[in-house]
Amino acid sequence: MPVAAEWGTGQVFLSFLWFFLFFIWIWLLIVVFSDIFRSHDLSGWAKALWIIFVVILPYLGVFVYLIARGRHMQEHAVADAKQRDSDFRQYVQSAAGTSGGGAADEITRLADLRDKGVISDAEFQQAKAKALG
Repeated sequence: MPVAAEWGTGQVFLSFLWFFLFFIWIWLLIVVFSDIFRSHDLSGWAKALWIIFVVILPYLGVFVYLIARGRHMQEHAVADAKQRDSDFRQYVQSAAGTSGGGAADEITRLADLRDKGVISDAEFQQAKAKALG
């Protein structure tokens, strides 16, 4: 009980505040390092210099990086999100067995081929039955 009596509400609040600030600092470091490594517009030497700057002078390095390359961080995040979305859509389409169309699109394509004389009517009927399932 004596330990609990020594801790006041203000000390608990300050402890939580310091923990929260420490957590934010670690998160900033992770974000900055990940952006340095995924930047395609930086050369290897520029990446190495940024890493050395952030490791030697962590607070100044992170804040200078955020000021100097904050806009590029946003662009990298948006490009990565678009790439992940595109990869996901492509995976779903390949898993579903479609290439963005469906049976109706396939039949329309086959009808165009039949009308142009590329395939015969019998081949059209056979491919149509296959497309419908």
